[in-house]
Amino acid sequence: MSGDTAWIMTSAALVLLMVPGLALFYGGMVRSKNVLNMLNMNFYCLGIVPIIWAVVGMSIANGDGDRKWLGFFEFGEVWMQQPDGAEPRDMATWAFLLTFAVITPALISGAVADRMKFTAWMIFVPVWSILVYSPVGFWIYGGWAHALPAYDTAGGTAIHINAGAAALAMAMVLGKRRNWGKEAWPPHNLPFVLLGTGMLWFGWFGFNSGAQTFAPQALANTFLAGAAGMMAWLIMEVIRHGKATTLGMCSGVVAGLVAITPAATFVGTMSSIIFGLAAGVICFFAIQLKEKFGYDDSLDVVGIHMVGGIIGGLLLGVLASNEAFGGADAFELEAGGTLLWNQFMSIVVVLVYSFVVTFIIAKVLDATIGLRVSEEVELEGLDTSEHAETAYLQGGTFERS
Repeated sequence: MSGDTAWIMTSAALVLLMVPGLALFYGGMVRSKNVLNMLNMNFYCLGIVPIIWAVVGMSIANGDGDRKWLGFFEFGEVWMQQPDGAEPRDMATWAFLLTFAVITPALISGAVADRMKFTAWMIFVPVWSILVYSPVGFWIYGGWAHALPAYDTAGGTAIHINAGAAALAMAMVLGKRRNWGKEAWPPHNLPFVLLGTGMLWFGWFGFNSGAQTFAPQALANTFLAGAAGMMAWLIMEVIRHGKATTLGMCSGVVAGLVAITPAATFVGTMSSIIFGLAAGVICFFAIQLKEKFGYDDSLDVVGIHMVGGIIGGLLLGVLASNEAFGGADAFELEAGGTLLWNQFMSIVVVLVYSFVVTFIIAKVLDATIGLRVSEEVELEGLDTSEHAETAYLQGGTFERS
């Protein structure tokens, strides 16, 4: 086994760690009566998505150069049907791509927090993975968008914009939480949020650097963009509110990491700081759009992931550098009008497709099994009603065995 294959396997493990990291990040932000529900929504993706990916997802997401819209569409890839004949790198790449498929629907859970039926989520995730995630993944990395060419190192468009547009559709179909805008709902556990952010940042090194010829450049850019995003958000908080918050620090890190994701191998290290700063400032204001337009994106998936992905994709069209390790010889990059237009086109199509198809999926589920819990359940909390458990025991006595 080559060192190349070993690094892809390591990166797959790093990206897998992002799922519990995201669960803690989101779980700490919801109210205590809904924390188990949020954790379970994320962990459920670890169960269902690998099966979907093995059976049909990978087949849709991969294809040859003659295909523009869908991949092979075979039930199971060759190396899954005949593992003894597979190359080690093929198996490692399969596992690496699987981790991306897992975390993408998990991102959407932040927009539906506190009010979606878990049974509806159990159906939504596999359907969305097949109808939205896999086709979009093919477009970006092997289909029409790849042929333009539009670039995306690790999923700024295929994952973050895709999930963000889906999150907006889900939030609109579900409607607002009870008393949204009338009550303040601060995060119930900021240490969870901070710990989750650290796990996400750690995992993001594999996210952006795995399976990349220019992994060192991607790793350095990922580090710098996350740091710049944090600093930009904190500065904005101090300017606007006079205090720097833990939640703001974590939000800035994630915004910066999202923005550099499409460009990690295509820009120089100094440019990565610009990506982080731009995302930190713009996303700081973007999360306030939900109040202006009246959609309840519970944990700011739209304002951070969708907007952050758009920032990164468009900045790539402006700042792509032939001096970066992923430059001219490998990708024939030329920043400017053509590349910027290609980036814009791929972003718009993914935004529209993901939003429309997700909206239809949500409407069908709502009309059949129902998407939203009752008002009584929402008031009581989803932990007890949906899972018959509570995260925190109050009162009682402790007995040492």
